[in-house]
Amino acid sequence: MKSDWDPSLYRQFENERTRPAHELLTRITLERPNHITDLGCGPGNSTALLAQKWPAAKVVGLDNSPAMLEQAVQRLPQCAFELANISTWRARQPQDLIYANASLQWLTQHEQLMPHLLAQLAPGGVLAIQMPDNLQEPSHRAMRDVAGLPQFSDKIGDATSVRAELLSTEGYYDLLTTNEATADIWRTTYYHVMPSVDAIIDWLRATGLRPFLAPLSAQEQAQFLSLYRRELTQHYPLRANGTVLLAFPRLFLVATRGG
Repeated sequence: MKSDWDPSLYRQFENERTRPAHELLTRITLERPNHITDLGCGPGNSTALLAQKWPAAKVVGLDNSPAMLEQAVQRLPQCAFELANISTWRARQPQDLIYANASLQWLTQHEQLMPHLLAQLAPGGVLAIQMPDNLQEPSHRAMRDVAGLPQFSDKIGDATSVRAELLSTEGYYDLLTTNEATADIWRTTYYHVMPSVDAIIDWLRATGLRPFLAPLSAQEQAQFLSLYRRELTQHYPLRANGTVLLAFPRLFLVATRGG
């Protein structure tokens, strides 16, 4: 597997991936933000929503994937894009909106990250975050189960360390409500209608499966996916109309910095 993200694979389910980004956007009450940063912008699907809602704002997309940024630049030439790591990023000027759709779950040490991001906001600025909260779903438990098998474990290592559990809702609330900030927090479980279990695998090969497959040879990847598919068929049976339902819980956080 290539070390970089695969934009074409990621965009196979772009409508489904953009839906929570749009829901997050609808809960932001800013009227005329001037400086907006999209953290983990990917191929620009979330950045496009921001640029469409606030066309007069300076919108900057950040990502650590050159392939994703190349797609984003082609899609939105009117926006600026930068290759950067979220954990070490510092805004050049206070931001009116920092928007992070499905990116911060890949980072650890949220106890330090959240205050760091809040500190980049202007007074009255908003930090808006959406993160998948699906590590205990069958789709992700099965990844760890297969990765723990003897034929894979030496190369993959500790499967539980690939992505850390999110903090508790109360933990995020406490982190986000310092210095007179306010927070709006909610969870939504999406039920995505998929044509087959293989479609679920295609979805996850672009994101959650990447750290498990990357250390493996092509032959080992094929073996891993075969065993993973067998696990998924036990947890995602066909519905009456022949489709499969993929439950996908997501956590939403919108914090407004005090004025």
